[in-house]
Amino acid sequence: MRIMGLDYGSKTVGVAISDPLGYTAQGIEIVRRKSENKLRQTLARLEQLIEEYEIEEIVLGLPKNMNNTIGDRAEQSLSFKETLVKRTGLPVTMWDERLTTVEADKTMIEGEIRREDRKLYVDKLAAVFILQGYLDYLANKRQE
Repeated sequence: MRIMGLDYGSKTVGVAISDPLGYTAQGIEIVRRKSENKLRQTLARLEQLIEEYEIEEIVLGLPKNMNNTIGDRAEQSLSFKETLVKRTGLPVTMWDERLTTVEADKTMIEGEIRREDRKLYVDKLAAVFILQGYLDYLANKRQE
């Protein structure tokens, strides 16, 4: 069973998928939108990836505020979740994504990726961290 992880932003959606056994997350691409209201193209691309990789579940990052409240960005992610459920029919799990972008930036700095190049990868790497966190949670749950 493959799971897709998404880092939903105002202009991009970072996409990661799990391996077939559900142990590791790999970044596959960043879907870019020309404008905020052009979700149709983004959804069409996500549906292609869902079919290509035989995805059975989606994990969507929930950008909570540091004090655990839901702000504007989180509300937009929750709305995107409803759209994904309607379009794909797949279960969509919200996953706390606080600090995933910071973690992705730190990883790229440690990997000596140039500052101007980091913007090209940060959303995909954030999606990897979101999905890997969820996969680790599932693995721990299975061991209980």
